[in-house]
Amino acid sequence: MIPLYKLEKLPRIQRLRKIGKIFIFAENRLAMAADKNLKIYTEDELVFFSDAAKFLSEDDAFSKDAQSVFIESMDIFKSMAGARAENLTDCGTDPLRRALNSIKYILLAETGKEQADWDFTCNNGQLDAERRHVVEGMQVYMEDIRSPFNVGAMFRTAESFGVEKIILSPFCADPRHKRAERTAMGCIDIIPWERKDLLPYEGEIPVFALETGGITIADFPFPRRGILIAGSEELGVSPRALAAADASLGRVSIPCYGVKASLNVSVAFGIALQAWRESFK
Repeated sequence: MIPLYKLEKLPRIQRLRKIGKIFIFAENRLAMAADKNLKIYTEDELVFFSDAAKFLSEDDAFSKDAQSVFIESMDIFKSMAGARAENLTDCGTDPLRRALNSIKYILLAETGKEQADWDFTCNNGQLDAERRHVVEGMQVYMEDIRSPFNVGAMFRTAESFGVEKIILSPFCADPRHKRAERTAMGCIDIIPWERKDLLPYEGEIPVFALETGGITIADFPFPRRGILIAGSEELGVSPRALAAADASLGRVSIPCYGVKASLNVSVAFGIALQAWRESFK
């Protein structure tokens, strides 16, 4: 830890960037800790966090809201240091994590660093595939999804609703792209997937497309076994895939009421999977 008296001598933005890096590193340590029974921080470190928060709260260039966050965080760090806990579970990690996270983003914004999804601190952990609640026959086909973020989000959503298998078109973004893996939070490793061209489709499992101009989601006859086709962010489901769906179960559509009247593909995908899973009840 850099002593605060040394940080005081630096220009303000440089000082805030260095303090920000300390809080980013601290949050990473907490998020990545595999065993919360381990002592993650020393009492001296928690005291430093408290002193740093107090130091930030005295910077009048911050907004009143930001100063309030610093003061609240200072009290959290101080109480945990004072407890002399041998492990953070004695105090609860959530208040500490929120304090570290809030300060991190305030400092990122103050120093002009644009915040993005890949700045998020997360712990993928070691997900146990044996604990998945899989719906046999519930499969999806991602057709030419170009964004790694969308692919990762769709993997995470598919895992959440018990999808048995994911099929990727030949030109779908790579699930092993670092941004896809970060968004999927470990789900790429536990849900079966393969890359192949589903079309022309001659399988035994019926297929249906998530696309406009179909049966509204509230009335759609979701199958017990089937393949949901979700298409490109820009072009939607291809004519070939729509033809296959129309020859099978058809199209399911989500009513939209705004001026834009469209949804991000990963959002629409989640709505459709939730409705499909609920239909099993």
